[in-house]
Parts: sequence; structure tokens; C-alpha cells
Amino acid sequence: MNNYLIREMKPDEEGILKDMLYEAIFQPDETKLLPREVVEQPEVSIYVNNWGQPDDYCLVAEVDGKIVGAVWTRILDGDIKGFGNIDHETPEFAISLYKEYRNQGIGTNLMKQMICHLKTRGYKRTSLAVQKENYAVKMYENVGFKIVSESKDEYLMVYDLS
Repeated sequence: MNNYLIREMKPDEEGILKDMLYEAIFQPDETKLLPREVVEQPEVSIYVNNWGQPDDYCLVAEVDGKIVGAVWTRILDGDIKGFGNIDHETPEFAISLYKEYRNQGIGTNLMKQMICHLKTRGYKRTSLAVQKENYAVKMYENVGFKIVSESKDEYLMVYDLS
């Protein structure tokens, strides 16, 4: 797809993050989707609550004036840590696209642009957690993320920005 724009999210668009967070949750069974309220759980809501901290960055993909995807990073090392947290200096990735815009290269482009964004700000690395059966694992590897550890169901992946 060529007709999309990637840009920084505007402050008045923060509301889109909860929608994007829900879309980011890997749900392999389309017949048993989690309720939207799952984004209110503390271990999930930390990815969007109190948005606008110094290490919070978000890029959105826009088609015909509508936001169809987003990639955002923040450092999640407070009382509740992010699933992909490795330390208090490493921003953690979250990315999602509405289903009808997936598998068209938009997500890869969003990730590459966020990686450039983080490099220019002097971060040394970035991280993410992904379920092993998530099709996005391949995209993350293709962009340059490496698996550094794993649990029964998830990979912890890191991208070296240096």
C-alpha cells in the first residue's frame, strides 16, 4: 500500500492509543476475542496511561485522514513493568494496525521509522515482548530485533541501536 502517511501523533490524538493497544493484543482465535476492557488491566494499561512522559514517543500511520496504525515506545520500569522491560533506560515497543491494513508493509515502515527516531535521541537499544505464535515475530526479526530470552509462551527481543 503506497497511499499512507507516517507522522508523529498529535497530543489531541492520544485517545487512539487505547484502540491501538487493544489491536496490539495477539488473539489467535478470532471466535474468542478478549473483551475491550482488557486494556484497563494494570499490566496492560501501563502502555498508554499517563501518556506524555519524557520518554514517550508515538508515530501513526494515516490513510485518507484516518489513523490506521501506530507504533509507540515508552520506558516501563515502575511498580508494574512492561512485558518487554529490560532496564530503566530502554524504551519498549508496542505496535498495531487495524486488521484490514496488516501485511501491506505499513507495520514494517512504522517500526523502521521509530527505530530511526530512537537512534536520533541517543537510546542504546529498544525491546519488546511477543508471543511465540504471533506472526509478527518474523517482521520483528526482519527489522533487526534479536531474541535474547524466552519463556514458555513469549520471546523477549532487543534491537541494538548503536
